[in-house]
Amino acid sequence: MKSNNIDDLIHQAVFGKTEEIRNATHQEIREIAKKCGIFSASILPLYHAVRNQKVLGFTVPAFNIRTLTYDTAATIFSLAQEKSVGAFIFEIARSEIGYTAQRPMEFASAVLAGAIKSRWKGPVFIQGDHYQFKASSFKKDPKGEQKKIKELIKESIEGGFYNIDIDASTLVDLEKETLDAQQKANYEETAHLTRYIRSIQPNGVNISIGGEIGHIGGKNSTVAEFEAFMKGYLSRIEKARLEGISKVSVQTGTSHGGIPLPDGTIKEVSLDFSVLENIGRAARAKYHIGGAVQHGASTLPSELFHRFPEAQTLEIHLATGFQNIVYEHLPQELTKEMYQYLKEKEKDEWKEGWTSEQFVYKMRKKALGPFKKKLWTLPERSKKPLLAALKNQFAFLFEKLRVFDSQKIVSTYVS
Repeated sequence: MKSNNIDDLIHQAVFGKTEEIRNATHQEIREIAKKCGIFSASILPLYHAVRNQKVLGFTVPAFNIRTLTYDTAATIFSLAQEKSVGAFIFEIARSEIGYTAQRPMEFASAVLAGAIKSRWKGPVFIQGDHYQFKASSFKKDPKGEQKKIKELIKESIEGGFYNIDIDASTLVDLEKETLDAQQKANYEETAHLTRYIRSIQPNGVNISIGGEIGHIGGKNSTVAEFEAFMKGYLSRIEKARLEGISKVSVQTGTSHGGIPLPDGTIKEVSLDFSVLENIGRAARAKYHIGGAVQHGASTLPSELFHRFPEAQTLEIHLATGFQNIVYEHLPQELTKEMYQYLKEKEKDEWKEGWTSEQFVYKMRKKALGPFKKKLWTLPERSKKPLLAALKNQFAFLFEKLRVFDSQKIVSTYVS
């Protein structure tokens, strides 16, 4: 296949004039992927191998791609082939689906198209990240909020997302007296959605499901909290003899996107690796799941990343750092236009005391949806240095997280 053909197809799938045209093109991309030996897969068998101590020594990076998804995916797949990397995930969160204007089917098609363009073969791991309960909505209408997440899960699975992270950590109530009471709404909703996912997953696919015990940006997680969550969670799924979660996300001291200071730089954080290590150890030894997951990591100092494999962190989620690289390499006129849009459309989000730099840093993700077509259709002279900078960052992360030469390991467990 000539690469310009897949270029045309993915453009049609994303920007086609009618839903009928877009849906037909999504299907065509999937058929081409299948013929090329490319398939969407669950990472669960690999995490079973980690759980059983058959595979050790690396941390799986999960990349949140907010814009230029097709070009970025092709860049990652090309690099993965150069370095024989198989353990990596593409993901998008519930909130990102909204502000980046990427529904699950579109996101998955862009990733698969990137795999086709780079001549990838083998499994592709696509994940729904932070399918998160909005606490205020849940308080007003629990069934309604639950229904919204179920609808998103169904849409995602139909699009080829065979890895789903449930985030009911927003429902944890630290004011309750006991750890069980604090975690109860969290484990009940996580168990309910586990049962739902198992009831609709495709034949032959065992979806990897993640849970979360500590809301990112809140207090650091403890082993006792994890055990309270797992005890309640397992009591609600064991009778049905269902496969439970494969991992648990914890809070270690980070926040999503980092905390911008008045000059626009990011505040240093104090990250507690012992949280990952201790909860991960309990997860594998006592509950037979793969381990702990780190969120909000892409803006951390470079010198910290080698420590995640050392702490036996199972998976790490990375997002804002890539968005920052994109903005750093955009044509100045486009950046100026996007920032002006934010100052007009998102002015109600400007918190008292924020500088212009803080406002722009916190809000610029919300310009990605409205400017999606302008970003996708950037001239090659603008895309080339941007994608080169992204490639360098992906290479750095692959190296520090020790996933070089993991392709053979993945192929051993994921078929």
